[in-house]
This record gives sequence, structure tokens and C-alpha cells, in this order.
Amino acid sequence: MSNSIINDVTKRHDFVLLFDVTDGNPNGDPDAGNLPRVDPETMQGMVTDVCLKRKVRNWIDTYHGNENNYKIYIQNRNYLVEHKKRAYEEVKAEKGSDSKVNDARKWMCENFYDIRTFGGVLVGKKNEGYNCGQVRGPVQLTFGRSIDPIVPLDISITRVALENPGDKPRESEDEKPTTGTMGRKALLPYGLYKSNGFFTPSFAKDTGMSNEDLELFWTALQNMWDIDRSASRGMMACRGIYVFSHDNDKGTGNAPAHKLLELINVPAVGGSPRSFSDYESKIKSPDSGKLDSVGYKGVTLTRLV
Repeated sequence: MSNSIINDVTKRHDFVLLFDVTDGNPNGDPDAGNLPRVDPETMQGMVTDVCLKRKVRNWIDTYHGNENNYKIYIQNRNYLVEHKKRAYEEVKAEKGSDSKVNDARKWMCENFYDIRTFGGVLVGKKNEGYNCGQVRGPVQLTFGRSIDPIVPLDISITRVALENPGDKPRESEDEKPTTGTMGRKALLPYGLYKSNGFFTPSFAKDTGMSNEDLELFWTALQNMWDIDRSASRGMMACRGIYVFSHDNDKGTGNAPAHKLLELINVPAVGGSPRSFSDYESKIKSPDSGKLDSVGYKGVTLTRLV
């Protein structure tokens, strides 16, 4: 796979990611009591690009975080200014020196996988003085959107343990409460989501992303679901990755991305789909390989999942 066209950072790639959730919340909305995100007009479920990239970051950090050049910049409970400060120390740049911004930016790309892959705004606050510029990443993802409308559920749950002695009145100090506290849990019974993605070779050249980095991204996209388990997310799984690779030597591509992505057609089934088997036989896509026969010369389709 290392020599496959899908790992060539000098080529343009457009891809479709299919994933599903069963009895879980794939991406809660903090503005709606953490219910699954929905488009209020169509009631289709939504998962943000940030949520998907978080899963990629977590997988890379879990399996390669101790390796040089594979650190993760955006981490939980992490002070970003410390990384930028280190960049200035490594390139021996003076604080606030505009001439060293590019050197610090280059150091960030070399050392942080998510920066050279997804990009980032590394300017920070003016009073910090550690400006590492801005990076436009070669890999970009759209929001995931469910194929059919979803019906979010807000379910009552109980906990037998109490937090404090005064949480539930008791007639005497010796009496033990018979019930615990009430809570809520948001989920949806089932949803199949589709997200589109893009790889731009000119941006990869700028950030220094390598063929090995791109191969690692495809691997993470397939396997990241298995290290992101939690009771709130239910059962999530990758159901399909379709990569359209262009053989144009200039990296500009051989066909419009939207036309290629539309070739992966997942029709709505209506009613109340409850498993991937409701969709599996209905998914329409060209056969893997060259797409010359369907009018897209110079484009190769590779199905990873």
C-alpha cells in the first residue's frame, strides 16, 4: 500500500467517508443540552469536521505520539503557547521577531503531525509574542450529514449512589435512601453519516507532509473508531472510505470534486433505518480502478473499506 497512488502527496485526492452510530450520540450540541446535532430544517444528523479530526488526532497520538515529528498540537487541557514558545527556542528566534516567524512555522510543521496535515492558526495573542504564522493544511473534511433524518432521544437514567448527605431527605440519620439521583442521556437509535474530504498537493508541499504521513491518515481514518469508545457514543464504526486519486502531474486534478463525490450514491431508505444492512445493498459506486469508462479519464477510485 505504501507505493499506492492514494499515498502520493503530489496527486490530488477527493474522498468519501461513511460511518454510523447505533444507540449513541456521535457529536453532542452544547447549545441544545448535548443532544445529537441536527439540521432543524431537514432533521438530518450532523457531525462537525472538528469532531472527526479529533478522532484522527487521538489515534495518531496513541500509536505514534512518542515518535519524533508525530506530536499533536491540539490536545486536551494543553497550553498551546508552550509549543509556540518551544518553537522560538528551537530556532533561536527573538520574541516578536517577524523575520523568524517562517522559521518557527516550519518547525511547527515538522514536529506536529496535525499541523502539517490539517493546518492551524498559530498566531496567538499579541501579548504572547510567539507568532508562528498560519498554516493551510492539505487535508480538509466537511461536516458529516446523516443520509436519513434522525430522531434524537433524551432518556432518563438513575444513579443509586448520592453525592452528598443532604441530596435526599431522610426521616432519621440511620435511614438509608432507597433511590438515587436522576439524570439524562441523549442518543439516537441509528444513523448513517457521509462526510467528504479533500487532499491538496500544493498545500502538502508547503507543510512538508510526506507519503508516509498520508498513508498514516488513511490508516487512522479506518481505525480511529476503536480507540474512541465510550458509553455515550454507543456503537460507532467506519462503513466506507472511497478515494478518488487524480493522475495529473501538476496536482490540479482531472475532474471536479463534486462530480466524483456524487458517484458514491447512498439513497435514503425512509422509514426508520436501524442498521447498516438497511443501506448496504443500496449503496451505488463505480468499481475500484480507472474511471475512464464512466467519463473521468485519469481518475482512479480506491475503496479502502
